Amino acid sequence: MSNRKHVPDVTFKTRVRNEALGGPNPFEWKDVSSADIFANKKVVMFSLPGAFTPTCSTSHLPRYEELYDEFKALGVDAVVCVSVNDAFVMFQWGKAQNAKNVFLLPDGNGEFSRKMGMLVDKSNLGFGMRSWRYSLYAENGEIVKLFAEPGFSDLCPTDPFEVSDADTMLNYLRDRAAGKAA
Repeated sequence: MSNRKHVPDVTFKTRVRNEALGGPNPFEWKDVSSADIFANKKVVMFSLPGAFTPTCSTSHLPRYEELYDEFKALGVDAVVCVSVNDAFVMFQWGKAQNAKNVFLLPDGNGEFSRKMGMLVDKSNLGFGMRSWRYSLYAENGEIVKLFAEPGFSDLCPTDPFEVSDADTMLNYLRDRAAGKAA
């Protein structure tokens, strides 16, 4: 039996394109479960405080998008960005970022973030409850490696971005593939 933690079992409320609907808003609601995302897959997931925020938009998401093919070459099936934002915000942010490869997953109610133990109060920034910045690598829903930013706390006056970045995760996976990672 493994001592590893599994990703939380939640249902995400997403929006998907359905051309049959026509019109200017051809989208419909689709529930996506943790199992849909993680079952029988190798997944890199990273979480950030909010779509359209500076570090998230200039560094965090763009670098994962840029290195997507390298993650795939190491056997990763999906790269997922989760944020405590609703499906509409995540969709518009994806368009604004020209995200083509990273799956933007809305955790609108913060349930996934809460069950991960990563939900924090950012009301000092006017954000309310948001996710702490982290990244993880999971195989079949089992968390193999977690990189959580230092200083985890409610009302944190800073936004650390040191270990949840794409390069740290990519280096971990390279070392793991070479038999060097713990």
